[in-house]
Amino acid sequence: MIQLSELTKSFGDRVLLDHVTWQISDGDRVGLCGPNGAGKTTLLKMLAHLDEPDEGDIITPAALTIGYLPQDGLTHAGRTVFEEASSAFQPLLDIKAEMHEIEHRLGDESVPQAEHDAMLARYSDLQDRFRLADGYSMDLRIATVLRGLGFDGDALARPTETFSGGWQMRIALAKLLLGRPNLLLLDEPTNHLDLDARNWLEEYLSEYPYAVIVVSHDRYFLDSVVTRITDLNLRKLTDYVGNYSKYVEQRDAMLERLREAKREQDEEVARVKMFIDRFRYQATKAAQVQSRIKMLEKVVPIEVPPERKRIHFKFPPCQKSGRTVLEMQHVRKAYRALTVFRDVNLHIERGDRIALVGPNGAGKSTLMRMLSGEEAPDAGSRTLGHQVVMEYFAQDEATRLDPALTVYETLQAGSPTGMVPMIRNILGGFLFSGDDVYKRVAVLSGGERTRLAVARMLLRPSNTLLMDEPTNHLDLESKDVLLEALEDYGGTLVMVSHDRYFVERLATKIIEIGHGEALVYPGTYGEFLWHKEHPQEPVLVKQKVATETARHRGPDAHRKTDAPRPTPAAQGGHGPKPGVQSPEGRDERKRVEAERRKQQRANEALQARIAALESRIAERESQIKELEAAMSAPGFYDNRETSKQVIDRHQALMWDVGDLMSQWEALQGHAAEHTGRPTGQSAES
Repeated sequence: MIQLSELTKSFGDRVLLDHVTWQISDGDRVGLCGPNGAGKTTLLKMLAHLDEPDEGDIITPAALTIGYLPQDGLTHAGRTVFEEASSAFQPLLDIKAEMHEIEHRLGDESVPQAEHDAMLARYSDLQDRFRLADGYSMDLRIATVLRGLGFDGDALARPTETFSGGWQMRIALAKLLLGRPNLLLLDEPTNHLDLDARNWLEEYLSEYPYAVIVVSHDRYFLDSVVTRITDLNLRKLTDYVGNYSKYVEQRDAMLERLREAKREQDEEVARVKMFIDRFRYQATKAAQVQSRIKMLEKVVPIEVPPERKRIHFKFPPCQKSGRTVLEMQHVRKAYRALTVFRDVNLHIERGDRIALVGPNGAGKSTLMRMLSGEEAPDAGSRTLGHQVVMEYFAQDEATRLDPALTVYETLQAGSPTGMVPMIRNILGGFLFSGDDVYKRVAVLSGGERTRLAVARMLLRPSNTLLMDEPTNHLDLESKDVLLEALEDYGGTLVMVSHDRYFVERLATKIIEIGHGEALVYPGTYGEFLWHKEHPQEPVLVKQKVATETARHRGPDAHRKTDAPRPTPAAQGGHGPKPGVQSPEGRDERKRVEAERRKQQRANEALQARIAALESRIAERESQIKELEAAMSAPGFYDNRETSKQVIDRHQALMWDVGDLMSQWEALQGHAAEHTGRPTGQSAES
């Protein structure tokens, strides 16, 4: 579909791509990876024809459509969110407008008969084109994508200029997805998405029928979406089949082979040079010396990517806190007419690892500020536990750094004396090397400041960490440094993160924020999602049981045994050995059987809804055929008033069928997902 031929790109004396040949086929889903500054964004811009290569060609088919989403910088104004998203269907909107204009003119009795007949022919042509392009389901498709990206009913009618930069990028992403270009180029699309929107985007892109190239520092997102990784390193592109996790394994094995080949080459070159130096001035060895000199000239040195130092870091020691770390009772918080929290009660114990989840704007950062004490609730109380030493990483932590200090001085200030030798290693883990450590904070970019703020947090002793989006602007290897340090952290952890891999690895308890409430779910994020899909489970009762159990076991019990976590696998888990059926096993079997019957009833209800939709579609299609037969009868258009009523009825039925078909397709997809049968296959087949 698209091919790079001997492509070269450089900035000054820095070469990003050197005579690269690469190909993307229709339907490929490619993750573009590589170190910061390798040229990933530059490559996307060249593919989008926003930048030109220095040499070589980008060969594309004439009919190829390309959609490009930059990291930031896009703004919209002058229209509502729904209108802006609808502009992705501009050709269909133009057809629709012309159809409405023709419908209006058909009712004008002053129009001559010949022009009237021409308008009818034009209307028929436009209607066919509109129907074939799924124009009748256009509004439903727009609303589906906007809802998936987090725009609720009220937001659809708001002017686009009232939204912040992150939401502006969501609008741009919605337009791209609705336009369905043949080649979709996404540069960090998850930067401005919460977890729900990321999950929706993963599913959407996994089913996208055309080629996708995505740059992302979200490991879970890459694992879920891409089927091929292209590594941009040392001015070359190297392809690896599989998702990101498989790529890491293959890349590490390849790098080990490359380093071994480099060692062997260096040893051979050293041996040859030793021979040349030893026998250079002996006449009897002159021919052999010259032969080896020519051989050395032909050797192409093997280039190995610089090995990034692997950092294993531990937080500085700190005294233990009391069993109760933080407690909030009957907390209320509002901003003018907007009530963020109505009556929230939270109890955080030592050793808890909590992730706050919820849509953007639900109040996660507000709750973090109240937990840290930076913002007071309007009502209710916040009680801090005994010997709690708290470290709070805010979303705007990067702006709080002293611009007059250097990078090294920023970490040195406030760090314990015993941690000073670790400063250089920590800075290297967050991409500050060489003379970078002497840069003033004032000259750092936004991403560099965020990385520096995270590094500073790691060096300060604490027994309670509150972190609001610490992974923003971190590359995958920097995230690994932070992740490993937090996994070994012995204190209490409360975090907000939109990186699902990060949340999955750390959280043992989820607090869902929204609708003025904060609901607690014991278990990992994956188990939280399972709870959401099975709302009949008594989650709050389980939370109470888990809390009581933790009190009996002690505050650090989570390290040995987690709270009970019902999972889909656990529902079919093994009970006691045959013949030794415990009461708990019998209760579990009864519960599983009840769940199976409930699922069966739900599937039967779903099939009934599908059958009802099919019946309604068939009924309307029959009415449409009758109207079309009447419209094709001689003399039908003699009475313009009567004919216009029939045409209007025909148009309304076409819209209705389009909407019903969209509902039918959605239900079929839902049925296939939950029954494992292909879409359209009945329960009896």
